[in-house]
Amino acid sequence: MPPYDDWNNIDEEEDEELQDPSVYETKKDVILFCIDCSDSMLKPYDDPQYEDVQTCHLFTALEAAMQIQKKKIIVGPNDSVGILLFNTTRKSETSRSQGSEIKRNTFLFQPIGPLSAPKVQEVIQLLDAAREDPDELRKTFPPLTHGRVPMGDVFTSCNWVLRDGAPKTASKRVFLITDEDNPHPSTSSKQLITSARTTLIDLTQAGVTVEPFFISTEDKPFDVSKFYSSVLLPTNLEDEDELQQDSSILPESISISRIEDLLSQMRFHEVPKRALFSVPFELANGFKIGIKGYGLVTEQKKGSYKYFVDLGDRMEVATVKTTYVDEDRQAEVDKTKIVYGCDQGAGGTEEDEDGEEAAGGAGARLVKPGSRPFFTTEEIRSFRTLGLEPGIKLLGFKPRSELAFEDNIKHSQFIYPDEMSFSGSKRTFSALLRSMLKKDKIAIVLAMTRRNSTPIFCALLPQDENVDDSGWTEPAGFHLIPLPFADEIRSAPIQEGFRASDEMRDAARKWIDKMTVKNGTYPPDSYPNPALAYHNAQLEASAFREQYDPDSFEDLTEPKYESMHKRAGSFMKKWKDDLANDNSANLVVATTGSKRKADVSVDEAEIKSKYDSDQLSKLRVDQLKEFLKAKGQSVSGKKADLVQRVSEWFDAH
Repeated sequence: MPPYDDWNNIDEEEDEELQDPSVYETKKDVILFCIDCSDSMLKPYDDPQYEDVQTCHLFTALEAAMQIQKKKIIVGPNDSVGILLFNTTRKSETSRSQGSEIKRNTFLFQPIGPLSAPKVQEVIQLLDAAREDPDELRKTFPPLTHGRVPMGDVFTSCNWVLRDGAPKTASKRVFLITDEDNPHPSTSSKQLITSARTTLIDLTQAGVTVEPFFISTEDKPFDVSKFYSSVLLPTNLEDEDELQQDSSILPESISISRIEDLLSQMRFHEVPKRALFSVPFELANGFKIGIKGYGLVTEQKKGSYKYFVDLGDRMEVATVKTTYVDEDRQAEVDKTKIVYGCDQGAGGTEEDEDGEEAAGGAGARLVKPGSRPFFTTEEIRSFRTLGLEPGIKLLGFKPRSELAFEDNIKHSQFIYPDEMSFSGSKRTFSALLRSMLKKDKIAIVLAMTRRNSTPIFCALLPQDENVDDSGWTEPAGFHLIPLPFADEIRSAPIQEGFRASDEMRDAARKWIDKMTVKNGTYPPDSYPNPALAYHNAQLEASAFREQYDPDSFEDLTEPKYESMHKRAGSFMKKWKDDLANDNSANLVVATTGSKRKADVSVDEAEIKSKYDSDQLSKLRVDQLKEFLKAKGQSVSGKKADLVQRVSEWFDAH
């Protein structure tokens, strides 16, 4: 995956739609790991992976933070990470410029700063020492024995650390890791709850998102209703009055039943939710609300190669710059002065004395000097945008049944209200969503999401909030589905095939049910692209100067054949035997017709005219080979060799 800065480098000649730089206002990502260091987090237990080894929750949390840092060095080298521990008696030894005002019994282990190999190796060395001595973490970060740090002070410390170390334009997040569901069991807990909620609001108003990871075990289950449901801010579309009545709503929280799953849960939240666009949504003339759009499907690619300059003592990245040069003056041309024109054929031809076109100029058109139309950059932009400004305009409503499956020909986007653009956007958006869900309607809109994109008609498909058994939540909002034009859809030929019998279907259903994905969902973050993961693993080893063992790489997408055959092997064998005895499975439908070969024939007179006008290079390779084969010449070599051979043949004849 390329660094975030590279996402803004656009080749304007190849990109269809020039991008609006305001989309990428938050180029960098900042994560502050806020980890509880209380006595329960340091309680030792047997490591599930290694025999005769003791570990603790704090060790697993630090190891997960280290793994996230190692991955971000490869996929986001411009990001920043910090680690803050609370409920410890160790005092901070930081300077005034890095979180020096953090509250008592909180310790800034790593200030917010750019990722680097020495910074990660510091955590690795601490974890290695903790593996050899289980009491190492307790010695390094002594837990608070009496009482606990108020969560309001924890959020305040996070705010100060991020304020001092994080860039203003970065997306800032706090990963809160704790196993204590009631940090304030005293009688003054109500005041502490109010203080924690107030400081959390201050934190969110500074642009910081808090993503909690609650550790729950059999001995100590985590109950969010004791404290955190009253503190953490909900992010659903309910009205504020309803939220006050029901204070148990706690979205965006992760309850971890197995501490070993902490890293996998963090990877779900590792990539920040960056909005692709932020535009107004016009519901009627003069009535607008603010919305943000998010992409649900994104392809992850390898980072682009860079050029380096060897300066002797160091290597510097070479800056790539594209310039336009006037061939006549051999001087750089100002990009703003470049105009665009349409290609009008082969150009004008010379005329003879009688004013008639010379031979070979049939079909060419003369253009008088100064009469060819040219357009400026702004005019070209207006052709594309039709003079519209970015935004979404509501045109009307249709029944839900009017949206067919084949209408979705491109990736849809998910829109959500933006209260910062227009006050009341969340309430209005929620009312529209509820009404459309109740009436089973979709909306037809005219959308232009970027300043240089083309306006398209889209369907708004409402989605209600849904929580499944696995705890995964589908947020409430609209799917923005681009609708196709008439010439983008072709009717598929309808062919009736042979259908399996009921016995065959029942036999197949038995082994399919045994191999169904757990909970009926496929988490893509749990199965990374093996080619990309292998590439990143080698880069990671190179960055930390480690010896990489290719045999240690595990392809998580490779099917687990042994468990599959153990669970469904007998059913698959029976279904395979039934399939072999089914006569309808052995029938083959005869097809008629054959694939038509491309027409490579070319007239010798046409090739002669290309030779006379020195345009042989415009012929295709297959046409050149066909001509040479007809003349008994060799057809081997590249296109330049073929052109040279044809030219030599005409010279000799």
